[in-house]
Amino acid sequence: MPTRMKSVAIISKPEKPELSQIIPELVSWLEQHGYKVHLDRESAAYHANDAEVVERENMAACCPDIAIVLGGDGTLLSAARALAPMNAPILGVNLGSLGFLTEVPMPDLYPALEAVIASKCEVEVRSMIHASVFRNGNQLADAHALNDVVISKTTIARLAAFDIFINGAFVSAYRGDGLIVSTPTGSTAYNLAAGGPILIPSVEGIVITPICPHSLSHRPLVVHDSVEIEIKVKSATDEAFLSIDGQIGVPVAEGDRLVCRKSPYSTRLMRLQRGFFEVLRTKLKWGQKS
Repeated sequence: MPTRMKSVAIISKPEKPELSQIIPELVSWLEQHGYKVHLDRESAAYHANDAEVVERENMAACCPDIAIVLGGDGTLLSAARALAPMNAPILGVNLGSLGFLTEVPMPDLYPALEAVIASKCEVEVRSMIHASVFRNGNQLADAHALNDVVISKTTIARLAAFDIFINGAFVSAYRGDGLIVSTPTGSTAYNLAAGGPILIPSVEGIVITPICPHSLSHRPLVVHDSVEIEIKVKSATDEAFLSIDGQIGVPVAEGDRLVCRKSPYSTRLMRLQRGFFEVLRTKLKWGQKS
C-alpha cells in the first residue's frame, strides 16, 4: 500500500505585507520536505503559483497532519475552532510580539519545523468549551471556543440580568455588564482583565467570571469541567449579546438559555521553548527570580 503524503494547513492573519515573502518560501520548503500544502484564502493571496485554496472553515476536511498559523493569538483562535474536529497539532508563529498562544517568533520558524519533523516537539492539549443557545426549546446556535464564551449587555446604561445554574442547581442571579465562561487557556484573556483567576492549562476546570457585577459579593467561580453550566437571560428591556472567542457574535433575548459544557474537541499546541510561566512573566511583567 502506498504511504499517504503528509499534509500541512497554512492559516494566516489577513493584511500582513511580510507574508508576501514568508508564504512562498514556506510553501517551497514544505514541498521540498514532502508535504502537501493547503492554504487558506488569506495565505493564498500571497502565493503566486498554483496552490490548493481551502476556505478556513473547511480546512479540517483536508485532514492536515499539522497546521501552521502565521499571525497572532486571534488568528490561532480562529484556526483552533476550524481544525478542532481533526485534532491536528498547531504550530503558532507570531508575526508581532510574543503571544500567549503563538510562541514561535518568525526567525525561529524553520528551526521549529525541523524540530517538528524530528519529533522533538512537545504537544500540549488545551480543552475547549461547547456553547449552545436555545429559544423556546429550539437551538439557535452552537459553537466551540478555545478561550471563552461571553454573554453581555448591548447598551451602555442598563445592567443585564442572568440566572445561572450548574448541573441544574441554582447558583445565583447576576446583574451587571455580563458573564464570562472561560477555559484555562482563556483565563489569561478577558477573564484576567475582568479580575478572574489564572488557571494553568492542565487544570480540568472552567471559570465563570462576572463582568462589573452590581453586587460586590459576586466573585469568579471555578468549577470542574465535567459540569453543565446554564445561563438564563433575564433582561427585560434590552437584547444581550453572545460572543465566542471574541470573534463570533450571536444576539440573544430575554428568556434565551445559554448552555456551556466541555467540548468533545480539544486544541493541540506544539510547544518548543517557552513554558507557561515564562510566558506569564514576559507578558505580565512578573518579577524575575533573584
